[in-house]
Amino acid sequence: MTIKVFIVDDSAVVRQVLTEQLNSFSGIEVIGSARDPIFAHKAFEKGWPDVIVLDIEMPRMDGLTFLRQLMKEHPTPVIICSTLTEKGAEITMQAMSAGAVDIITKPKVGLRQFFEESKTLLGDAIRGAGHARMEKVPRPGVTAAPSSAFKSTPKLAADSVVAERGFKPLATTTDRVIAIGTSTGGTQALEYVLTRLPRTAPGIVVVQHMPGQFTAAFAERLDGLCQVQVREAKSGDRVLPGLALIAPGTSHMLLRRSGAQYLVEVKGGPLVSRHRPSVDVLFRSTAQSAGPNAIGIIMTGMGDDGARGLLEMHQAGALTIAQNEASCVVYGMPKEAVKLGGVDNIVDISAIPGIITQAPSRAAFRHHAGR
Repeated sequence: MTIKVFIVDDSAVVRQVLTEQLNSFSGIEVIGSARDPIFAHKAFEKGWPDVIVLDIEMPRMDGLTFLRQLMKEHPTPVIICSTLTEKGAEITMQAMSAGAVDIITKPKVGLRQFFEESKTLLGDAIRGAGHARMEKVPRPGVTAAPSSAFKSTPKLAADSVVAERGFKPLATTTDRVIAIGTSTGGTQALEYVLTRLPRTAPGIVVVQHMPGQFTAAFAERLDGLCQVQVREAKSGDRVLPGLALIAPGTSHMLLRRSGAQYLVEVKGGPLVSRHRPSVDVLFRSTAQSAGPNAIGIIMTGMGDDGARGLLEMHQAGALTIAQNEASCVVYGMPKEAVKLGGVDNIVDISAIPGIITQAPSRAAFRHHAGR
């Protein structure tokens, strides 16, 4: 199936470069472009696209107004094409809340080189949006975005950031660490889950594929909506009840144990499973540091980042959960985790807040479920 793309951006250079890059992919076709939403809407009369790449700041009608109108009249997967500015981050958060499914970033200079270096990520973003099921997007919410636009590189495993080692048996305690990984469709799903948690929820660590310029704004937005505190993580932050730490969009996040306490380490490193931050890195470090005292949750997203890490958590005695296909915007990451055999149970998104709140061990969860 060919994914038909329409580009709406007031910059002729952006339209030209994006068209060239996207048309070079097999299975992706740019069927048109327009300098503003009014021209775009007229063009849609000839044929509706599968995915729209949308700028925010444009003449006559801004992208945010158009997006909100679009989601009411004809819900379509939209990727926001945003500048790397603080103001751009704030507006993009509003666009994500309105129903966009991804973000791609663009600089003010060096545009052609930037998109050439980010070609793999660009193609993944379009494919992810092309698979998105808009009727499954939780409301109200914010949607997912890919990790920052990095150069195309070989697909590395978590070994490049955190060494694989045997799991030392850890005593099971009543304390739990909740590790969550998600991508396309995930920030809306995260908002759905986190806004339903009480202040007493266990400590939570999250990797969401998102450009680095947006994770702080995303965490700040969630913090204003949730009973639990939500912050962008920094090295040395303790994992505490009632706190959710979001990995910065430019760095990996690892769980570490210091005595009876859990901390996070934020560090650079190569892309893992084509992402930084990587869910595989977080899950492997959680398996090593928390073992049976952790719960791993993999949610909606394109690709397979997190599948192997969740298997390692399962092997270390953690309870592992995958979001089901029926409630995923994109059933990619959970599907791959299930295929590897690292998932204890597959649940609807509506069940995830309760699992986090109750924080059962694997044995307790299976006993309650009658397994």
